[in-house]
Amino acid sequence: MTPRVAHIDRHPVKGIGREEVASVELSAGDWMPYDRLWAVAHERANLDGTGWLAKRNFLCGVTDPGVMAVTAHMDEAAGRLTLEHPLAGRIEFDPEDESDLPALLDWLKHIWPADRPAPTSVHRAGRAHLTDSPEAWISVHTVVSLASLEKRMGRTLTRHRFRGNLWLEGFEPWDEKSWIGRRLTVGNAVLRVREEITRCKTTHANPETGVRDAEVLDALADLGHREFGVFAVVERGGRVSRGDAVQVSG
Repeated sequence: MTPRVAHIDRHPVKGIGREEVASVELSAGDWMPYDRLWAVAHERANLDGTGWLAKRNFLCGVTDPGVMAVTAHMDEAAGRLTLEHPLAGRIEFDPEDESDLPALLDWLKHIWPADRPAPTSVHRAGRAHLTDSPEAWISVHTVVSLASLEKRMGRTLTRHRFRGNLWLEGFEPWDEKSWIGRRLTVGNAVLRVREEITRCKTTHANPETGVRDAEVLDALADLGHREFGVFAVVERGGRVSRGDAVQVSG
């Protein structure tokens, strides 16, 4: 099989909601558009400064897995975001409009435990996005490595446990571990792979239920590592679409 793009995912609000898109326009040295553009801060957050802030300041799946079950849809033209959760239902709001904040906070009460620091605001870090790294990196994964991990664990694992951006098919299991420093030509864009992604307990949560039900870190440790996927920086911008060919070089 010719290597191709299988899925393109983004997460408009850090840790809360996922959305698959058919294509995306990548820009050199920049994050994926609308990926982790916002985050929900809690009452113990330190929001000093206007740049990137660590995930400890925000609601996220590693703190409580319930938020992992949220799906999202971003209407870019209208600037409105729709979130859905099996328990909380559906909410549509403008992340930039403070008048929509009370409704969002009320909606989150159905998901976020009362014994955790309460959500207080929607935060945007200026030009930076609120990915786990302050670098303008995009996460890249292969569906065959996911299948290999599933076989190891003897169960199905949706890709959404890993909250990645680009999912590629047509490679051998764990090929991506050899890509550090190499280039990926993906559609019309060129990415340079920087490093592997070390995983945390967020991956233990089932994104369909919001319940921790799989010891993913133990399974990775059995393979001799705790990494799944790689981070890459966009060297040349361009349109990337589902089904586009992928080439590894350099």
